[in-house]
Amino acid sequence: MDLDLQGNIERFTLPEIFQLMSVGRKTGTLGIQRDDNIVMVYFQKGSVIYGYGPRKTYHIGRMLVENGRISPEQLDESISFQAENQSDGKRLGQILIEKQYIDRADLEGVIRRQVEELIFSLMSWDRGSFKFYENQFPTEEEITVNLSTENVVLEGMRRLDEMTRLKDYLPDFSMVYQLTPSEPGQKRDISLEPEEWNVLALVDGHRDVNEIVTASRLESIETLKHLASLQLAGLVCPVDKPATDGDRLEGMADRLSQLIEDFLTDRVGQTMNETKDSAKADG
Repeated sequence: MDLDLQGNIERFTLPEIFQLMSVGRKTGTLGIQRDDNIVMVYFQKGSVIYGYGPRKTYHIGRMLVENGRISPEQLDESISFQAENQSDGKRLGQILIEKQYIDRADLEGVIRRQVEELIFSLMSWDRGSFKFYENQFPTEEEITVNLSTENVVLEGMRRLDEMTRLKDYLPDFSMVYQLTPSEPGQKRDISLEPEEWNVLALVDGHRDVNEIVTASRLESIETLKHLASLQLAGLVCPVDKPATDGDRLEGMADRLSQLIEDFLTDRVGQTMNETKDSAKADG
């Protein structure tokens, strides 16, 4: 494999490209681009040691909070400190260690997960381009890991297969979900796991599937699994048509008109009864 290895994902799938990196025990950087999204994956003798996506989809701070390693307040404090001391050029992970909120093992663990999640997301890319740069490495301040390329690709393909199945139950990620109304007199005996309750709490009749996934503290695939299970159990259902401000105003106007009509009807009936009573009294 020469140093100008490059091509289109339509011709060579990403799992095939990663396999070539592993079998060839390649050392260097694989750049992958789709539209405006650019991801860099670094290899050392065929193993994945780092990955970087400029969109920062999998934020280290958020992952540490999700894992219970730091509190939201500690994260906010560290981010503010980083912003106030930009000239130091310190990474968030380094700041968290210096403040003794985490240790190096915590940071290495979350970076490992960050790189894995990044590569898992790449497995669904079916178009774009790639180029391999021999003997190019991440900067020295990056904390590297050592991941089996084969294992990462296998897990990514398993997740991709799961995602394909999930889309049978959740075909439209822009669909808004709500709690399913109970029938009159129906009593529900529900036993849910904590993670299922957490996903259920995000279903409010306003969030769509993408927003529920974003708001969830679970991994995307886990959130989607729980949401699909809740739908199959009849606990949540799609909103046929999310109410707009115009719809709500129209509904309020209709309701007001009905209230006025009911009031006038009652008032006319009352007046007629009073007239009849008066006529009887005169008679």
